Amino acid sequence: MSLCNDCPRKCGADRKVKTGVCGMGDTLKIARAAAHFWEEPCISGYGGSGAVFFSGCNMKCVFCQNSEISSGGFGREITVDRLKEIYSELIFEGAHNINLVTPTHYSEKILESLNFPLSVPVVYNSSGYDSVETLKKFEGKIQIYLPDLKYMDSSLAEKYSSAPDYPENAKNAIREMYRQVGEFKLDDEGIMEKGVIVRHLMLPGHIENTLDVIDFIADEFHDKVIFSLMSQFTPNCSEKSRRFPELCRTVSEEEYNRTVDYLYLVGLENGYVQDFSSAKKDYVPPFDLTGV
Repeated sequence: MSLCNDCPRKCGADRKVKTGVCGMGDTLKIARAAAHFWEEPCISGYGGSGAVFFSGCNMKCVFCQNSEISSGGFGREITVDRLKEIYSELIFEGAHNINLVTPTHYSEKILESLNFPLSVPVVYNSSGYDSVETLKKFEGKIQIYLPDLKYMDSSLAEKYSSAPDYPENAKNAIREMYRQVGEFKLDDEGIMEKGVIVRHLMLPGHIENTLDVIDFIADEFHDKVIFSLMSQFTPNCSEKSRRFPELCRTVSEEEYNRTVDYLYLVGLENGYVQDFSSAKKDYVPPFDLTGV
């Protein structure tokens, strides 16, 4: 790596000598590698998803539930060879896939780790804030894309993630992901073999943003991708998020019902909707260097 421009930030950092906007240097750093059972059912299945949680992140979301590793920098540095070993260990343990969680800022190292095909699908699990140019390098190496589509409103993206260009970049990234892998496919046991799952986390007080996300998916892809509507937003009214009192509550039942009704109204049938009671921290695994 020379000057890093792998993500839309294009910060141009020489990460061998200083960190990029992602907060990371040039060496791989991960916080956990283990079977994960809190992904969508077609990803977690009965054996779990082989989730590798990378430290650092190119987003700056004030409500991040993984802030311990995304901005706190917790993790252990490893080599590419060790990352390959981790893939093998997770596959041996019965993982349905290798799930690369927040991989964007380690694109070059991850590409090196995938120089030979794996025996299970590889999941690229990102914030959606990805560069099309970088994604094209992964063509043929990734079978499942699992991006967020956080915002369709650039003012919200700037306010909560310091990324006013998020909507256009994320839409273009998801288009590229779909171009690479096409319509989703499940095996006979309902486990995903290939395709795109688009996640969206509802934010309290900003349901119009969510409805715009639903419109984009319905208009652009309809049922060719899986849509995952998440209601698990869990308030954290300390530190940075204290500046945003509107985020110091969960999604209301009225907001939830309005969104779910709209989802069915537009006819999106392939996907998942979290229960209204999902606003809890149970979905965040312990970042304790398990499997590292």
